[in-house]
Amino acid sequence: MEPEDKTPDNRYGEPQKYDPTFKGPIHNRGCTDIVCCILFVVAIIGYFIVGIVAWSHGDPRKVIYPTDSRGQFCGQAGTELEKTPFLFYFNIMKCASPLVLLEFQCPTTQICVEKCPDKFMTLLKAYANPSDMDYYKKFCKPEFAGMTKLSAPEVLRDGYCPAMLIPSRPFTRRCFPALRAKKGVITVDNHTTFDDGMGERRNVTDLLEGAKKANVVLEARQVAMKIFEDYTVSWHWILLGLVIAMVISLIFVVLLRYLAGIMVWVMIVLVLLVLGYGIFHCYMEYAALKQTPGADVSIRELGLLTDFTVYLQLRQTWLAFMIILCIVEVVIILLLIFLRKRIVIAIALIKEASRAVGHVMCSLIYPLLTFALLALVIAYWAITAVFLSTSNEPVYKVFPNNTNNESSCIYSRKTCDPQTFNTTNMTKACPDAKCLFAFYGGETYYHKYLIFFQFYNVFLFFWCANFVTALGQVTLAGAFASFYWAFKKPDDMPAFPIFTSLGRALRYHTGSLAFGSLILSIVQVIRVLLEYLDHKLKGHQNKFTKFLLCCLKCCFWCLEKFIKFLNRNAYIMIAIYGKNFCTSARNAFFLLMRNIVRVAVLNKVTEFLLFLGKLLIVGSVGILSFFFFSGRIKPIEDTTPTLNYYWVPILTVVLGSYFIAHGFFSVYGMCVDTLFLCFLEDLERNDGSQERPYFMPDTLLKALKKKNEAQPSE
Repeated sequence: MEPEDKTPDNRYGEPQKYDPTFKGPIHNRGCTDIVCCILFVVAIIGYFIVGIVAWSHGDPRKVIYPTDSRGQFCGQAGTELEKTPFLFYFNIMKCASPLVLLEFQCPTTQICVEKCPDKFMTLLKAYANPSDMDYYKKFCKPEFAGMTKLSAPEVLRDGYCPAMLIPSRPFTRRCFPALRAKKGVITVDNHTTFDDGMGERRNVTDLLEGAKKANVVLEARQVAMKIFEDYTVSWHWILLGLVIAMVISLIFVVLLRYLAGIMVWVMIVLVLLVLGYGIFHCYMEYAALKQTPGADVSIRELGLLTDFTVYLQLRQTWLAFMIILCIVEVVIILLLIFLRKRIVIAIALIKEASRAVGHVMCSLIYPLLTFALLALVIAYWAITAVFLSTSNEPVYKVFPNNTNNESSCIYSRKTCDPQTFNTTNMTKACPDAKCLFAFYGGETYYHKYLIFFQFYNVFLFFWCANFVTALGQVTLAGAFASFYWAFKKPDDMPAFPIFTSLGRALRYHTGSLAFGSLILSIVQVIRVLLEYLDHKLKGHQNKFTKFLLCCLKCCFWCLEKFIKFLNRNAYIMIAIYGKNFCTSARNAFFLLMRNIVRVAVLNKVTEFLLFLGKLLIVGSVGILSFFFFSGRIKPIEDTTPTLNYYWVPILTVVLGSYFIAHGFFSVYGMCVDTLFLCFLEDLERNDGSQERPYFMPDTLLKALKKKNEAQPSE
């Protein structure tokens, strides 16, 4: 008896014919998509050339060290500035011009100093006291040491020294005014005004504007430093949490191998219990904050803060968490109720996947190779991007001494050479102008097309990353397909299924994998460009533009998901039949469309169950890390590290646990997809005769038979 009525739709091609000689993945196969293979190899060679060129021109020191007005690096080891690690601004108030900062650095002389000034002082007063002058010289240009006979006005005219010193403190290796706010009043060293060295009293708020523009990422860098500090304190505990996640995932997979049916139902119950406990905990926190002063402040009123722990002291935060968890709990319960009959068949498919994984145990280790290759691709992309972004040359511009009268200097913002500046006509036309370091750039062909090299770097990153993922999918698909189509398991299987499948993929189908990865990469790059365009146009869009961008992003998101789904099934067909990408994608698509009901329900149910497994592992490890890093486990409270933001290690452990669980369950997911596609092929190509029994396991046959008896109309 047929396990299920087969009514193929001729619109989606003819089913595979019965072939008594078919025994699984084809061994006699040829190379596929050779043109795309050659294109991929050429692109990789070009990628290496771009990397070599970037490494020969780039200088990461430009990112690490601050740069003075001569383009020299402050604090760089092995140079004359090694002992002067901090950058000092002669007049930080000139940094307040937003137009200037948009294109150049702060238009004031910048030198490297040993330490930042710690007191108010003017050049005129320093001249009156020799001891003060010795201190003041530390913040003058080095050439001033041989020009002590100059008067104060001459020194200021020639720009050898700043007109004033302001108490400052270093941040990101730059000296910023030591501003403080007391009862809403901004002060520096308890002063609200200061002498600007030119005979005028200035308000401290003038310093505030300059400091803000000189360091627009001040607060973000502070948060980054605190996060980095948290990592240095808690990294070993984070590592322990990730090891626990890996052990739990491994134990779960092993138990799934022998107790698939029981483990699936246990997993469902535990997920519901974990979510239920999360709801209970959120309610208890919400109720405990009822009498706490200030806990009723809304998140909107509080605004955006860098210290996220403040939000945990609000009742609204826990109420939002509780509502979200309730919605997730209800959705999962409803799905389980509506899909309860399909879950039985899905469990049978997971049982068979567990058998396949048991016969191909090295498949659990293979994701480590994929992770290693992806890490290599990411590292190469990141290093190349840094070298490309720092491969510019120092560019110097003409800056008038008085930024308010820039229009009077015809050479203002023109490129200049500091070595020959004093001998050019620029000094005659603009006597008070200076040739200062502006930014890193260049006017050669390499610098003009640098943006294309960056784009090439991003595109090849996506292509290589997708190729590595495709290689992993086709390798696992070939190994699990050899298990399904073996008459006698494991006697008819290759001795090393993973290595055999990997060798076939690299030898014959590199071009097909590159072809599928190329299509996906193009769509992903378009999505990145749309996000970049949306970010750049934010605040300058009309309603139609917003709607158009939103539609485009939505369409390409759907297209990317569809291509990923199609590629995944195409790689399975490539692993089995060894045909090119287009043919395999078409055959896989038609096969799925001829069995659309099973695909839409049965396959997605198994994905849902595997997702619950990931959710269980991540939720368990996340709850454990929350109680530990928040110091709520009393017996080991003393061992909890002191952190600025305890959500940093918690979030790291949660994300790391998800990727670890995803690595293990991705093997199961690929196994289920491969067996499911083979199962559909088996139903179509097999005539059910005694000489040629079905390859599908008895568990699936029994489950399908029960389903047909319960739903004869389907």
